Amino acid sequence: MTGSRRITPRCRVVVDNDWAGDPDGLVALAHHLLSPTNQVVAVTGSQNSPLFGPPAGTAAAGAALARELVDLVGAAHRPVVAAGCDVPIGGGDTASAAADATVAEARRDDPLPLFLVCGGPLTNVAQALRQAPDIAQRLTLVWIGGALAPDAPEYNRDTDPQAAAEVLARDDLAVWQFPLETYRRCGYSVAELEHDLGGAGRLGAWLWQRFTELPLPDFVQLGGVWPLGDSPPVLVTALDDASSAWTSEAPGRRVYTDVDVRLLVADLLARLRLHERRQRD
Repeated sequence: MTGSRRITPRCRVVVDNDWAGDPDGLVALAHHLLSPTNQVVAVTGSQNSPLFGPPAGTAAAGAALARELVDLVGAAHRPVVAAGCDVPIGGGDTASAAADATVAEARRDDPLPLFLVCGGPLTNVAQALRQAPDIAQRLTLVWIGGALAPDAPEYNRDTDPQAAAEVLARDDLAVWQFPLETYRRCGYSVAELEHDLGGAGRLGAWLWQRFTELPLPDFVQLGGVWPLGDSPPVLVTALDDASSAWTSEAPGRRVYTDVDVRLLVADLLARLRLHERRQRD
């Protein structure tokens, strides 16, 4: 319930990301968890890019952060939290609890549609589809990744390019994509992050702390803006994408070209503050 209005769930969501990497994924996960209109049924973690050091152990470390966040939110229905593998598709054994959890949820009969929201490399998605090809027609993949410019480097795709090529080549899978040029529109100044996120109760402070404690390699030069690039799928699952824009070149395929950043940020901050108030009551 929100005030006197009953909120109706719209969908189920599996949220997959490299949780030990950029904290914008954890911000997006908090938003999903706080939203009554999408039921987060599983949280799965993938490996970090080797650009940021050896990826071994990063999927498990990310899953531990996701569990901590789930505990802080304190949802009545706790989602499964499962770690993926630490190698790209084709780089070794990619079987994992994350892929198993995705397959199990996709095969579960439920009247609510299932969205598989991925804000990182598509390793876990590719593995789930390899071991259970039938699930492709039982879910919609919402992916933060890829680029409109064919030669543009893009972190999520480039962390496991084989997985991205394999997943996107399937014509039986609905894919709603937020490419580089679109998710970069979700810029938020570092000062705003500290003031707005850090000042939005204990949960917001925990999220802000993840930004301040993130180890950055020497080649990363942090400016005054930090994109909340993993947040746009919340529009699809929990809010409304009517004020965003997308194109379609094939059935079941969307490429988003603009997102309603105001709606995303305002709803996130309101939910963090409401959560704090309810925790104190």
